Amino acid sequence: MRLTILSLLKERELCVCEIVEIMHTSQPNVSQHMRKLKDGGLVKEAKRGQWVYYSLNIDDKPYLHELFQHLPYQKEKVDLMSCEQPNCCD
Repeated sequence: MRLTILSLLKERELCVCEIVEIMHTSQPNVSQHMRKLKDGGLVKEAKRGQWVYYSLNIDDKPYLHELFQHLPYQKEKVDLMSCEQPNCCD
């Protein structure tokens, strides 16, 4: 789950609700994984209104760049994503 989330974030910054939709899981489940990734220094968060957006935080970890090249391609999933929750990510 966490590797898939990292692979999604490799494509672009995502809101929790977007990750929930793509992963077909619950918001609490995604939030737990995001907390672990944030605690590990792999992602950073930015709050915009009531929404939290996550992005990769690996610029200072060059040893991870090669690993990320081996993660599955997720661009299509991210590009096709359309959040159906009212007012999500606005």
